[in-house]
Amino acid sequence: MLIVNTDYITGKELEMLGMVRGSTIQSKNIGRDFTQGLKGLVGGELGAYTDMMNKARDIATQRMTKEAEALGADAVINVRYATSAIMQGAAEVMAYGTAVKYK
Repeated sequence: MLIVNTDYITGKELEMLGMVRGSTIQSKNIGRDFTQGLKGLVGGELGAYTDMMNKARDIATQRMTKEAEALGADAVINVRYATSAIMQGAAEVMAYGTAVKYK
């Protein structure tokens, strides 16, 4: 399935099927939180959190794609990602876009 962040696909006429989305909530690991907190004292990338958020985006994208496939979509256009804090130590990542079928 094609997933793009544009509102068109070059050379294709599209039939809009509707909005699709996928989300996941990830929480921090206490051990990871401690080591990343120490890293925060000296600066630099918080690699464990980067990995966690990359994994969360992948899960959200897979869930969005599954929803689009259930609608019979060929692609998802205008894909966006959003994050929000759910509670201290936990964040939601959402992927959303418009499921389309080629005409």
